[in-house]
Amino acid sequence: MKRVPQITAAEAAALVKVGDTVLGGGFGMTGNPVHLLHALAETGTKNLTFIGNNVGEPGLGGGRLLKNGQIKKMIGSFFTSNPDAVKAAQAGEVAYELLPQGTLAEAIRAGGAGIGGFYTPTSAGTLIAQGRETKIIDGVEQVFIKGIRANVAFIRAWRADTAGNLTYRMTEQNFNRAMATAADLVVAEVEEIVPVGELDPNHIHTPGCYVDYLVQAHVSLENLGSSASVGSSKKVSESRMNMARRAFAELNKGDVVNLGIGIPTLVADLIKPEHGIILHTENGMLGVGPSPIDGGAMDYPVNAGKIPVTALPGSSYFDSTDSFAMIRGGHVDVAIMGGLEVDEQGNLANWAVPGKPLLGVGGAMDLASGAKKLIVTLTHADPDGTSKIVPQCTLPLTAHGVVDLVITDLAVFAYPDGQLTLIELMPGATLEEVRAKTAAKFIEQLEKDKVEKNETSIYR
Repeated sequence: MKRVPQITAAEAAALVKVGDTVLGGGFGMTGNPVHLLHALAETGTKNLTFIGNNVGEPGLGGGRLLKNGQIKKMIGSFFTSNPDAVKAAQAGEVAYELLPQGTLAEAIRAGGAGIGGFYTPTSAGTLIAQGRETKIIDGVEQVFIKGIRANVAFIRAWRADTAGNLTYRMTEQNFNRAMATAADLVVAEVEEIVPVGELDPNHIHTPGCYVDYLVQAHVSLENLGSSASVGSSKKVSESRMNMARRAFAELNKGDVVNLGIGIPTLVADLIKPEHGIILHTENGMLGVGPSPIDGGAMDYPVNAGKIPVTALPGSSYFDSTDSFAMIRGGHVDVAIMGGLEVDEQGNLANWAVPGKPLLGVGGAMDLASGAKKLIVTLTHADPDGTSKIVPQCTLPLTAHGVVDLVITDLAVFAYPDGQLTLIELMPGATLEEVRAKTAAKFIEQLEKDKVEKNETSIYR
């Protein structure tokens, strides 16, 4: 059995050359090889292409490289979490390429498997697909994505043995497992290194043949940024909770459900174990429980909003590639997500606004096109009164013709026979108000008895 050399973070950083492409593991600061990236920041090595879901928080992880001006290009799915990334992109100081989160994960897996690329329905017909080859496969438009490989991968695992075999902790697999396969040189930062033979072969996630060097480094609360702890309280308006309650009413026992950020996250507070609803989070967990009373990412897994959560009995952890394979493969029954605009054709826009860099798509495109049922929650209008239910979306599209149900603070719309149809009024709303505040044309199929029943059994 080979023995993988153990080196320091500084020695690992010295292996990165000017102009290299670097894969950086982690989802936010969870499973982030922060010690390796901080050591790289100390070298001043420049003209790097950095590939990761994001670049970390300001001054942490890849965010430190960005702040130092060491990154010439960043490739990822969600850079808006770092204000430095937004400023650098707006100023033209750094080039960037945005990919949907599942597409990014699969591109890295393809690169690691020696596959030149693949076709995916995710992003078809959107700005992200512009300039890419497309093809109709089984009647579905699909976009070609080239596989991704790098010169160096910096990843984070929990334990390693001296042969380089790795195990990960809870939701720390995320992008790390795929990145371990997709670089010419792989350095794994780990919490603990044990003698070969001490890791159960059944529990090894990354075989040692992928790993070139090990660095032992202790992760602390200071390394985790905003993922470190949970908030003690939150205030939610009654109208937002009503939207969450109405979305919850659409869920059935046994459903696998993904919740987006914002209003959809409130649905989690309504789910009890006896409901039998299985929550999925795209960073690698099935069976998400409620937020813990206290503690943080050192003690619990995190969800897609980078918030610590508990794990229900029967939960499972996996990496980002498997997570998005579940989504694209139709194994997620319901996705509930926020929106900026929804139109008469069931198109959704929820990731970008004009005049700002396209820096944060996350997993929205995968979920919108891959879930069996899509529920969109949003306020009916902007603060200035502009309707978000429109004849045709004017904002950049997330996906075409995918919306099944729209829930606003005023009304509930569905698409029977492909037509936008008002089916319910929310508590306190009137039909006249909905008509006045809706730009789109819609059919009215209100059921008075159902509305009254919902007001008593769902909203109160």
